[in-house]
Amino acid sequence: MTTTDLVLPAQLTAPPRLTQRHPWLHPVAVRAYRMRRRWAWLTSDARWAVRRPDTPAPYRIKQHGSLLMRQLGASEMWLQQNKVTNLRLASACVDGVAIRPGETFSFNRVVGNCTRRRGFVPGMRLSNGAARPGIGGGLCQLANLLAWMFMHSDLTIVERSEHSFDPFPDNGRVLPWGVGCSIAYNYVDLVVRNDTDATFTLSVAVGERYLEGELRSDREPARSFSVHARNEEFLRHEGRVFRRNQIWRDVIDRRTGNRVDEELMMENCALVVYEPTGVEVIDV
Repeated sequence: MTTTDLVLPAQLTAPPRLTQRHPWLHPVAVRAYRMRRRWAWLTSDARWAVRRPDTPAPYRIKQHGSLLMRQLGASEMWLQQNKVTNLRLASACVDGVAIRPGETFSFNRVVGNCTRRRGFVPGMRLSNGAARPGIGGGLCQLANLLAWMFMHSDLTIVERSEHSFDPFPDNGRVLPWGVGCSIAYNYVDLVVRNDTDATFTLSVAVGERYLEGELRSDREPARSFSVHARNEEFLRHEGRVFRRNQIWRDVIDRRTGNRVDEELMMENCALVVYEPTGVEVIDV
């Protein structure tokens, strides 16, 4: 990847969508997307993973903690506080889900529609790179945690939608930029399939400071994974700044500790909506 082959996100270079030109059509489009997804679920031959709290899983595959509250503006802190409420409700749905051989895990099927009736409250939801209140907002943090653990396993990622915007500077960032994912019930989803002979079990909980997650297996894995970013760049194009990188995965033989393979998992390019400081911005 070189600075001469910048590929911008399609939604930023394409003509405005019909719903952007006529915002009143957006709810209609959402209903259409949801109906199409429901039909896909009804006609699918997939076997869906469900909660099985007592499934034994003696081998740890990946463990991670995600900071619940970030230092943002005072006007956004109440959204983060509500986000924690939403994460507690959604985590209770995911905790104990077991993905048996041949089964498929869908975030939206497991968590369901986040409505007021179910206790979800307005939380932080990213829209066009800005934080806005929305019922059930903040669940992308749970999806990001799950996606990060899935990347360190032999589960097959079937569906993942990345963010088109880079909304916040890297202050305190632990994971590589670009490994997160978007979620919108029910048509923007995180889906993985178990093509192995092992059963994988999810454990998720909201702790004092962190959203805590663990992925375990009932069989000792033969390999482990290390996920990292490469070719990180900030590029200025027609007055706007874009960030891009590649996400790679090293495959490691657990018996010897040697790297036996590497895989390019994804390439990211997103519009930066803050003023980047302390980094080189290349004009293209």
